Amino acid sequence: EVQLVESGGDLVQPGGSLRLSCAASGFTFSRSAMSWVRQAPGKGRELVAASTTSGNITYYTDSVKGRFTISRDNAKDTLYLQLNDLKSEDTGRYYCSRGWMTTRPEGQGTQVTVSS
Repeated sequence: EVQLVESGGDLVQPGGSLRLSCAASGFTFSRSAMSWVRQAPGKGRELVAASTTSGNITYYTDSVKGRFTISRDNAKDTLYLQLNDLKSEDTGRYYCSRGWMTTRPEGQGTQVTVSS
């Protein structure tokens, strides 16, 4: 059974940082490209970032370039998203998704709220 368990979300002030994690199981993580997706209240899903299997090629949506970093540890079957210089518009529920530039969450996600 495929499981993706996201964690690390929190309430932070503008300009703050967070590190999100996605623990994967039930499939061969090292052979799967992975993506991060977010959904803000009242809005649709938005692709945030993606990583190839080795992490040597990444994608970021324009609004997070230079602020967010996607990475992975294939030995630990874990995907990460480092969020820096957070803005109110980054508020939303963040999910990981299997595949390159996919928006198909399979977990519960983790809530990121940016507010002063």
